[in-house]
Amino acid sequence: MVRDAVELMRDGYDSDLRRLVEIPTVSGDPERAADCRAGAEAACDVIRSAGGLARVVETGGHPGAFGEFHAGDDCPTVAIYNHMDVQPASAEGWTSADPFVMDIDAEGNYLGRGTTDDKGPALAALYGTSMARASSVPVNVQFLWEMEEEIGSPNFAAFLADLSAERRPDVVVVSDTIWVDSHRPAMPYGLRGMLTFFLRLETGTGGPTHSGLVGGLARNPFAELCTLISECADAHTGEILVPGVMDSVRPLSEEEARDFVASGWSAAAFRKAHKQKSLRAEDPREATERIWARPTFEVHGITGGYTGPGILTAVPPRAEAKISMRLVPDQDPEAVLDCVRRFVAERNPDVELISEATLRPFLGPRSGPMAEAAAD
Repeated sequence: MVRDAVELMRDGYDSDLRRLVEIPTVSGDPERAADCRAGAEAACDVIRSAGGLARVVETGGHPGAFGEFHAGDDCPTVAIYNHMDVQPASAEGWTSADPFVMDIDAEGNYLGRGTTDDKGPALAALYGTSMARASSVPVNVQFLWEMEEEIGSPNFAAFLADLSAERRPDVVVVSDTIWVDSHRPAMPYGLRGMLTFFLRLETGTGGPTHSGLVGGLARNPFAELCTLISECADAHTGEILVPGVMDSVRPLSEEEARDFVASGWSAAAFRKAHKQKSLRAEDPREATERIWARPTFEVHGITGGYTGPGILTAVPPRAEAKISMRLVPDQDPEAVLDCVRRFVAERNPDVELISEATLRPFLGPRSGPMAEAAAD
């Protein structure tokens, strides 16, 4: 019965999702500021079309959208969080013609930047609310749709401050996570935090120098950064080697570990879904602990040298590495950053560490009336 109702809504859902996806709300690109505002306005239009009240929320940065469906003053209130901004999208890795033109392939997969993270889930929650209202479910629903999640939510506090006069929710649902597979709903009760920073090293004051003249004597910033990174974390195992970083990690309980395995996680399905040739671990217990309960140290890019065709035999004068760390309870982002900063200074004092953003990890209750209602 529910599936039949969903199919009746599919055309409307596809149309609304296409409208949202095809607005390139890349929050990290200053040239897309107008698109981010257009995205917030379109989001409000979609909420209103579903029967809710909605308004654009100014923040001092990119605006957000707030929507509400009111069932009654004596009904509990659920606030559902999603974000409407997206990561940049280059042609590399995309099988569809344009990342900002939504397409549905022959297998029913939705293609386009934001269809999964996070416009599709936001719209699914909105359509689910429409179904709940049609069934007279006695609950008020609020929608908190942010436009800066992909850049560390620098103005989310201002977004919430603007909403301080609104009805205070009884529970908050973060609709920005994943199912273990497409046939098995998941109910995450925590989110890893984040720490992002740059490592920069300048060994020359001019441009690239010919390796036939300076090679072997001139310092190579790429090689030095690679050495430093390998001292921060083991590339093969993923183990973080910076002293002090792991000291505050909350151990995973035996009950949690069993629940992780019982989720049905599969290495084969994971590899297929994320297009991975191989993984650091295949055992469900080890693998799920790695992706759900352990901190990480990831290198996202190293820039500064020659990247054109062929090989330019020149030693670059500077290099920069882009790094992020996922954090878990009970890690404090600033404390972890201090550990990394001290380690970098000891290993290579010429390397500059520039902090970009921090987000604290979150761990909610695994039991209680809200968790039981969600599980039901």
